[in-house]
Amino acid sequence: NLTKGILKMNKILIQFGLLIFCFSLIFFSQRGMPLQDVVMKSFIVFISLTIVLSVVVLFVFKMLNKNESLTAVDSKKSE
Repeated sequence: NLTKGILKMNKILIQFGLLIFCFSLIFFSQRGMPLQDVVMKSFIVFISLTIVLSVVVLFVFKMLNKNESLTAVDSKKSE
């Protein structure tokens, strides 16, 4: 169940990263930069944002998983 959640979240992160890539294409192209610089900087923004968000999501999923396992153990102790 956790792996399905992570796979869905990765798909959402990639789509969000592509959205930011498109926005950064527009942002950098409006500054009058050459096309090669626009694409390169937008790609760097896409890669860095996707990596950072993936690490954050993995951290959150591990914390949620740890909390679920703790609550399951605590409920067994109380029985």
